[in-house]
Amino acid sequence: MTSVPISYGGVEYLDRTLALQTGAVTPAGVDLNYVVVPGIGDLFRRVAQFAEFDAAEMSVSSYFIMLARGDRRFVAIPVFPSRSFRHSQVYVNGKARIRKPEDLVDRDIGILDYQMTAALWIRAFLQHDHGVLPSKVRWWTGGLYTPEFAERMPMTLPPDIHLKRIPQHETLEGMLSSGKLDALVTVEPPRAFLAGSPEVARLFPNYREVELEYFGRTGFFPIMHLVVIRRDVYEKNRWIAVSMVEAFERAKNVGHARMHYQGAYAVGLPWLNAEMEVVDRLFGGDAFPYGVAKNRPILEQMVAYAHEQGLTERRLDVDELFAPETYQDSVPG
Repeated sequence: MTSVPISYGGVEYLDRTLALQTGAVTPAGVDLNYVVVPGIGDLFRRVAQFAEFDAAEMSVSSYFIMLARGDRRFVAIPVFPSRSFRHSQVYVNGKARIRKPEDLVDRDIGILDYQMTAALWIRAFLQHDHGVLPSKVRWWTGGLYTPEFAERMPMTLPPDIHLKRIPQHETLEGMLSSGKLDALVTVEPPRAFLAGSPEVARLFPNYREVELEYFGRTGFFPIMHLVVIRRDVYEKNRWIAVSMVEAFERAKNVGHARMHYQGAYAVGLPWLNAEMEVVDRLFGGDAFPYGVAKNRPILEQMVAYAHEQGLTERRLDVDELFAPETYQDSVPG
């Protein structure tokens, strides 16, 4: 059988997908061309606006928005290459007198892209753990380090959500440092923070402790990205969905074994083995499970958050998110 050529736009992960990138693992029946796209935001824009690749890594929240609108150019598979706790990524101006999350009420908060999945999770824990509703703050979007800003795709938010663009000559990190913004939600740290400036601090200085408590209480290691296949590609060969899931699972297993090998550490982390022991204990040996069954509770919560925050016009059902073939018991997870 001739292999089906598939171009895949993704992120370079040193453990979970490297085997797919190098060709050490290949999806059955697929000739995969793994294209690393510099800049996650750029990747998501190229996928959402131009459907540039046959398959690609995609923002979960953006996929939810598209699906709820009836935009069915893509079908997802239950592969989640990116997860992250986000309590560490809320920064505050040092003079704003913000000592606890509740102090954010009626404040000005910068955010790179309101629809990004990281922001969905941050708004969720601010609301449900600290009573700070998205409608109780003023949101400002724009460029983080430079004034240039390109929206991933247009959104219509509820009327009680205040979201505006910052002035064209300003940057989010500059406005935070100067005090024009009280706080900033960003996956990339402000440079002033990295330089040790007293003008910028984390909302949760003890973020690891906070995130461990959050995980222990909820069981959620927040999902950020999933994998989509362009629907026209999927409809021609629907078996590709299962083949891709199985290949991603095998690639992750290769990386998992490499991270556990103690003869020569896979990454430059001196206590890698100790950290992997922590991961194995907390996450049952796999912090990045794929498949619907193992992720149904967190996915149910994510579709609820997306609708609650006005990102989706209706509450999606988990059973409509992925290619039907990937719900079968034979699929890993």
